[in-house]
Amino acid sequence: MSEMNKWMKVAYSEAIQGMLANSGGPFGAVIIKNKKIISQAHNEVLKTNDPTAHAEINAIREASFKLDTFDLSGCILYTSCMPCPMCLGAIFWSRIRTVYYGATEDDAARGGFDDKKFYEMLKSENSGLILKQIDAKQNAELFDLWLKKNDREMY
Repeated sequence: MSEMNKWMKVAYSEAIQGMLANSGGPFGAVIIKNKKIISQAHNEVLKTNDPTAHAEINAIREASFKLDTFDLSGCILYTSCMPCPMCLGAIFWSRIRTVYYGATEDDAARGGFDDKKFYEMLKSENSGLILKQIDAKQNAELFDLWLKKNDREMY
């Protein structure tokens, strides 16, 4: 068994564990650094009533806590399914650059999950999302204040 398949089996096992415990959907993830597990998690949306408690995000949160940094560059994420747009955003923000996934967004759609629909909405001009800018000047000034801070940590 290859190293990659070994880690994917951990993500798969997490998905099974969460699903059987009715914590959430059949999604699992594991984060590896230097050939060691940093974190592993499964979907806990139903358990926590938190729509952001996806396996990838739970694993990122745990890895960030354990490594005491938001910058997870050098880590590899294995996930049982193609990450949804929210999880992809978290992956980008965490600086993870390599992601291996098992099932596709089509598989998730077959299971009744909205991942594929969200991807299609992002491509559409008529996404159904109302996104309007208000108080632009005041809120843009937050970045001027941010840039004036001497003790800021950059992403």
